[in-house]
Amino acid sequence: MTSKKVIAVFGATGAQGGSVARAILESEKFAVRALTRDVTRPNALGLRDLGAEVVKGDLNDEASVEAALKGAYGAFVVTSFWDHHSKEKEVCQGKLVADVAKRLGLQHVVYSGLENVKRLTGGKLEVGHFDGKGEVEEYFWSIGVPMTSVRMAAYFENFLTMWKPLKASDGDYYTLALPMGDIPMDGISVADIGAVISSIFNSPAEFVGKTVGLSAEALTIQQYADVLAKSLGKEVRDAKITPEAYEKLGFSGAEELANMFRFYHMKPDRDVKLTHRLNPKVKSFNQFISENQGVLKGI
Repeated sequence: MTSKKVIAVFGATGAQGGSVARAILESEKFAVRALTRDVTRPNALGLRDLGAEVVKGDLNDEASVEAALKGAYGAFVVTSFWDHHSKEKEVCQGKLVADVAKRLGLQHVVYSGLENVKRLTGGKLEVGHFDGKGEVEEYFWSIGVPMTSVRMAAYFENFLTMWKPLKASDGDYYTLALPMGDIPMDGISVADIGAVISSIFNSPAEFVGKTVGLSAEALTIQQYADVLAKSLGKEVRDAKITPEAYEKLGFSGAEELANMFRFYHMKPDRDVKLTHRLNPKVKSFNQFISENQGVLKGI
């Protein structure tokens, strides 16, 4: 029996990387080398039990990245701006992986990218956690790495945490405060991303050299609110907050996220039809909330 080609999965104990590692293991077409900073974490041990080779990997260390990619056919690369809030650091990490992938001759890299909003808007908008990934995307293409860039929609999971409905101060209802006006916002569950990426690795001829925008569906904020209301058994309204009011909310990253929503107003390309083709089991927001009703009940 020929041994399977290896795909190295960065951030394998995180939400995105974990979803990808599990889906590739499940498809049984490739072997998985799961990279994580801490090989003793429960998530890492869980992947090992599923058949992954679990290896310590550090995106800030060239020797570590080289060891992680040696002998691999492909790699799934995800970097996290939110670990350090530094666009420059994220760009350095991404470029390091690109350089090593080029040197070692990897045949297919799937990069978790996003648009370079600053470049696309001529400097009018800056969204650090998009712009750095956009720069890295451009770098991968420029040095000729065989790469597919996947651009994620907003995570449905955010509605269980930082975007959850808040009780209104003036009555017995809840509000959803996301500054989208009446423009639909694309969304997807991070748990459904893995099967999409697995399908992309299975079809290199179709996807190498392409950018793919992922989305389960696009809903207006009131439509998201209606789904949450049905689940909670309480009225949920769109707070109709503006980006200007949102950026003044004062939490860390408020301005960054306000600019992200301004960019969402420009309807970046997310392909619902293709996402469903690549993962026919992708969940709607309604299905996602039904499955996570227990988490919501605590609000």
